[in-house]
Amino acid sequence: MVLQIPSSSEVIYPDSDGKPMADNTKQFRWIVVIKENLEWLFADNPDVFVAGDFLWYPVEGNNKIRQAPDAMVVFGRPKGDRGSYQQWKEDNIAPQVVFEVLSPGNTRTEMNRKLLFYDRFGVEEYYQYDPDTNALSGWKREEGFLDVIEEMAGWVSPRLQIQFDLTGDELRIIHPDGKPFLSYIEISHQAEQERQRAEQEHQRAEQEHQRAEQEHQRAEQERQRAEQVEQARLEAVTKLLEMGLSQGQVAEALELEIETVRQIAQEP
Repeated sequence: MVLQIPSSSEVIYPDSDGKPMADNTKQFRWIVVIKENLEWLFADNPDVFVAGDFLWYPVEGNNKIRQAPDAMVVFGRPKGDRGSYQQWKEDNIAPQVVFEVLSPGNTRTEMNRKLLFYDRFGVEEYYQYDPDTNALSGWKREEGFLDVIEEMAGWVSPRLQIQFDLTGDELRIIHPDGKPFLSYIEISHQAEQERQRAEQEHQRAEQEHQRAEQEHQRAEQERQRAEQVEQARLEAVTKLLEMGLSQGQVAEALELEIETVRQIAQEP
């Protein structure tokens, strides 16, 4: 086997920067919730790529210029696995929407540097959330620059059409259909409740079917009994007439209308 040794001029773009995805469980949970819900939001659109904690290289030939947003959305690029997002290989399309979830270890200098990076390399919307203080900041590209969004409470992302709700103790992100972003556990619990409701509905439907079947059987039994009574009546009328009783006597004996006896007597 021949090993391919890169030349000194070949630039390597590492898939990892060696930094952890999150500094604590709260930050990790929020990163996963945002990234996975964005995946679900665009699951049916093959040309929307969503990634989390994923290195983005905007400039070919320079592996020092890079950033790993906690979550990013790229419209116009296909889904699929990548080691990193090398923009020149992606029709030079920059991520349009980026999210960062803060931890106590993030410094103001670090976050200012990220804002400058996203501003410089074409991000259209940038959202920064601090779960410890429930503080949400946002920037939207206006006239070529990322400009701060003055009021984030109730803000609807132009690109994603999701809404940010800050009325509670922590951020709620609302899907375009009105449903909130949920964690995997919440989604699993909700799915289990839906399964149980569906099972209960199935059982109720089965019970209704059984009741309907029982009613049908009872109706059939009543019909058969009525036929048997009618047949017995016919046979009794015929037998009594054959014994020489008059139609009036037969009607009186069987408590029938005389017209009924006449009709039976005329039947072949």
